[in-house]
Amino acid sequence: MAIEYLGLSSINGPLIVLEGIQDAFYDEIVEFTVNGKEKKMGRIIELYEDKAIIQVFEGTQNMSLKNTHTKLSGHPMEIALSPDMLGRTFDGIGRPIDGLGPIISTLKRDVNGLPLNPVRREYPRNYIRTGISAIDGLTTLIRGQKLPIFSGNGLPHDQLAAQIVKQASLGDDSTEQFAVVFGAMGVKHDVAEFFRRTFEESGVADHVVMFLNLADDPVVERLITPKVALTTAEYLAFEQNMHILVILTDMTSFAEAMREVSSSKGEIPSRKGYPGYLYSELATLYERAGIVAGVNGSVTQLPILTMPNDDITHPIPDLTGYITEGQIVLDRNLHGQAVYPPISVLPSLSRLMKDGIGKGFTREDHQDLANQLFSAYAKVGDARNLASVIGEDELSATDKKYLAFGKAFEERYIGQGPEENRTIEETLNLGWELLRMLPKEELDRVDTKVLAKYYDTEDNTDSDR
Repeated sequence: MAIEYLGLSSINGPLIVLEGIQDAFYDEIVEFTVNGKEKKMGRIIELYEDKAIIQVFEGTQNMSLKNTHTKLSGHPMEIALSPDMLGRTFDGIGRPIDGLGPIISTLKRDVNGLPLNPVRREYPRNYIRTGISAIDGLTTLIRGQKLPIFSGNGLPHDQLAAQIVKQASLGDDSTEQFAVVFGAMGVKHDVAEFFRRTFEESGVADHVVMFLNLADDPVVERLITPKVALTTAEYLAFEQNMHILVILTDMTSFAEAMREVSSSKGEIPSRKGYPGYLYSELATLYERAGIVAGVNGSVTQLPILTMPNDDITHPIPDLTGYITEGQIVLDRNLHGQAVYPPISVLPSLSRLMKDGIGKGFTREDHQDLANQLFSAYAKVGDARNLASVIGEDELSATDKKYLAFGKAFEERYIGQGPEENRTIEETLNLGWELLRMLPKEELDRVDTKVLAKYYDTEDNTDSDR
């Protein structure tokens, strides 16, 4: 028989303190009844002797010390799981908001989850095609990888996220099941509507599960949203044998919600006011990506975060970079030149790229081509710096070719339309087309056999995949 507690001891923002509690445990879900009619949920985030600090999901409005009844549920935060979740839209804590009714399932899972056991992990192989050349060609996303996108306020990361959801696939010749779990934290209503409308109009909504925590939703819900999304992804991947791409935007909203709740608890702040356990909280989420040995499924993460003041050394991108396997960086200067997507190639990298490309995966020339494009684009920066000092007319013929290459590379390779979905062959062939603007002797990062096959002819086929 459940015990019901009458009244509260104190209220502080989204947190309440309840004394005299018995047999409670950390992360246990609590049910509140306010004024005998309004229902709210919370979870225990701290226990000390007979005292419990409870985080209220819907906020503490209308709650007072005397008008609230509290009942312990005896279980942690759980979500009902079913394949029927595909094509559905939920709020930040997993309640349906699309008017299609609740998910009917006897299977419920604790959303807190666990990082994958390192012993059971399988090394990531194969790539996920996004249809975006700057990603597929130079920072290839590998199944089971966690590859964040570092953006800034005002940059088109929402548009890029929507394009990736629309275009992502396992490749044209794959017969394996693929789906996207999309979790948005602290987004404005118009942004949420943009995502909903884009997915519906493009016809991909039937293989997308959406979790939306809006800007005016309670801030503590943002701490649950990525956990709910990842629990759903793990179920679809490891029990339904699907390959799942999880897109989480914006992880900065998650971290700021954590800072706000930590401040309410009176905890000693660390860098920039964030709690000292920010690293472990981010790692707990990111490490839920991967492949389990013996299971025909995978969870791949593409978290998006906005860097405050475009500062890549800020604690959120800084700690994220330690945990994840690379990053994709958006550039404000490219955005100012109307280049979309404004991906800054040189600071971007995918540490697992080498293991999921090449012969048998993409094409035999992929790694050499990517190395050469990186090298050539780095020399473009040197040529531009030199031109700003001595003038473009005084440059050598080779440096002038690098300037022309750089302009074409940004406009044609990095830049592509928001509706343009390029195959991996189109991306690779375009790379060779641009490298032909440079003298052959400048291409020192490519194997001579590959160079002879792909530089000297424009008829590049996919026969050696």
